[in-house]
Amino acid sequence: MRKREFMSLLAGAAAWPLAADAQQPAMPVIGFLEIRSPETITERLRAFRQGLKETGYVEGENIAIDYRWAEQMERLPELAAQLVRRQVAVIVTAGGLRHSTRGQGCNDDDPHRFWRV
Repeated sequence: MRKREFMSLLAGAAAWPLAADAQQPAMPVIGFLEIRSPETITERLRAFRQGLKETGYVEGENIAIDYRWAEQMERLPELAAQLVRRQVAVIVTAGGLRHSTRGQGCNDDDPHRFWRV
């Protein structure tokens, strides 16, 4: 084998893992929308992550979570719209937050977007 052929083979072999990584599907993203601060719902967050883990999803390993903390009702629609624009797989909200996000690309015609905890 000539030097040029060997170098081409070596370069191809070195680039192969990079190409394989580039072909991996994107990690699914859950949008988590909450009006309260994270410090006030620590137990709920723990239970949420545990529930995900029990179904085979681990944050940072095979699922990503994009948290949005409104801390004021007025901020909810814009934060929900940000998650919709990001095209998250699902938006997780607490109880009645779903109704405060209407008109921002979040509505009852798109029910797969919401999961209440």
